[in-house]
Amino acid sequence: MKILTLVRHAKSSWENSTLGDRERPLNERGEQDAPQMGKRLVAAGIRPLLIISSPAVRAWSTARILAQEIGYPIEFLQREDGLYMASLDEILDVLVAQDAEFNNLLLVGHNPGLTTFANYLVPGLTSNLPTAGVVAVQFDHPDWNLHTRPAMELLTYDFPKHK
Repeated sequence: MKILTLVRHAKSSWENSTLGDRERPLNERGEQDAPQMGKRLVAAGIRPLLIISSPAVRAWSTARILAQEIGYPIEFLQREDGLYMASLDEILDVLVAQDAEFNNLLLVGHNPGLTTFANYLVPGLTSNLPTAGVVAVQFDHPDWNLHTRPAMELLTYDFPKHK
């Protein structure tokens, strides 16, 4: 069985208009929500063997905070350019390149691609994956080629304002 967890980056700051999109940091709410969601990942039993993040500062910061909360070694975090503002097909391409030996992956990325991908995995799941939102699915498949979309079991769908 494989487990795939999607995390949309936590809330980012628009305060500094001179920063490019990739350089926007987390805002105060994002700095609070990311550790909270890390704790919820632990509570849900989500223990990724590999965390891959978009290189954007807001996504990378979210990945680092999540890693710290779940006890994942920061030095093993991976940046993947292909996740920056990725479409469904680009996310599928990033996944297919992953080693099948890793049976539990966590991806940190952006909307609208993550919402589209979450609905690809679990049709009708959400109209919008909120910032710091988490979707985890489990499926029986030999590798990470999800172009054929195997049957998925939703393990968790959570976000900071979810009670």
